[in-house]
Amino acid sequence: MARRFRGESHHKVDTKGRVSIPALFRRVLEAEDPNWRDGDTPELVIVYGDDRRKYLECYTVNAIDEVDDKIDALPRGSIERQMLQRLFHGQSFPTSVDETGRLVLPAKLRQKIGLEAEAFFIAAGDTFQIWNPATYEEEELSRTEAWLNELPDDVDPLTFLDQVPGQG
Repeated sequence: MARRFRGESHHKVDTKGRVSIPALFRRVLEAEDPNWRDGDTPELVIVYGDDRRKYLECYTVNAIDEVDDKIDALPRGSIERQMLQRLFHGQSFPTSVDETGRLVLPAKLRQKIGLEAEAFFIAAGDTFQIWNPATYEEEELSRTEAWLNELPDDVDPLTFLDQVPGQG
């Protein structure tokens, strides 16, 4: 079973775009990079996508390989395959963690999400996201709160797991 990212944290971004990756996230990147060996730096792919995406999504090598396999299974020449290739192959940035546990985010990616002095990292299963902290607070946190507020007070969100097809 694949290792999953867990947790959230804030990290400083320097003027060159260097930002430390949470240590627990680095362990998952190492475990999910089949080419990684002790002493190496793990690879990952940052998908920045279209203008609607206000964050950077960071994929482990294994996770992006799974996405690539699904894209490759679509009919060649189909609009779905073309668009997914553009979003996941074209609008992405393959990189690696440096020897000090940091990512160097190019200016283009920092500008896209308005990243300046601080980055917010949040786990998303087999990926993690990098946000401008203010954007995350304004958009995603309020979206989660709105969803929870729509639920009756006696509903535990874990009950939705019982609705997963092929489970339970």
